[in-house]
Amino acid sequence: MGDLFTNFLSGSVPMEAYLGVSLIMFFAGVYGFLSRKSLLMILISIELMLNAADINFVVFNRYLYPGQMEGFFFALFTIAIAACETAVAIAIIINIYRNLTSVEVGELDEMKE
Repeated sequence: MGDLFTNFLSGSVPMEAYLGVSLIMFFAGVYGFLSRKSLLMILISIELMLNAADINFVVFNRYLYPGQMEGFFFALFTIAIAACETAVAIAIIINIYRNLTSVEVGELDEMKE
């Protein structure tokens, strides 16, 4: 049993393992986006989907073009864009909370006027 773990940990991780983790993360984000009612939980689900896409960028760069760094730089760029998007979204959510004292999606109908 111990040899199995040492052989597994000493070898390189196959690309399919990373893509499987990314797939699980992405669909967990989609499920959270579609099923949650809180704006903060929806924002977290969107961030989870963006992180899954970043993993894909890095994995495909690592395994298909190991000598180049475009996937890593693109992942860093998308992380920076996601941080800016999160800051703007949290500012909007705080403004909604100040007006409605709630961050539930169902109560946003009151802001139509």
